[in-house]
Amino acid sequence: MISKKTKPESIAEYIKAAPKDAQKKLREMHACIRASAPGAQESLKWGMPSFSYQRILVTFAVFNHHIGFFPTPSAVKAFGKNLSKFKTGKGSIQFPLEKPLPLSLIRKITKFRVRESLERDGKWKS
Repeated sequence: MISKKTKPESIAEYIKAAPKDAQKKLREMHACIRASAPGAQESLKWGMPSFSYQRILVTFAVFNHHIGFFPTPSAVKAFGKNLSKFKTGKGSIQFPLEKPLPLSLIRKITKFRVRESLERDGKWKS
């Protein structure tokens, strides 16, 4: 978990403030999402790394025993069969820190959110 005393201002600062044993996975997660959502705005939302276009695509955060990935309920539902070996919530997925990140799955989910966002928001663009 990120210390409450440390208030990161960027994703890089968030990763640097994370426990040493989680930093490599957080960098992998960041790079994977960045490559899957080209041009997405990177920021911190609710203190978590976030990627968005007109709306938030995905966020992630480190916890004591896992990295939480928050791709919205629609993505968790759409990938339900692929997520059977992970603990999930309505709009969240937990990736245990002691296991390798499923980067291929993270990439697919992020691309799904990009398509979903563009389809939903595209009609509002002039």
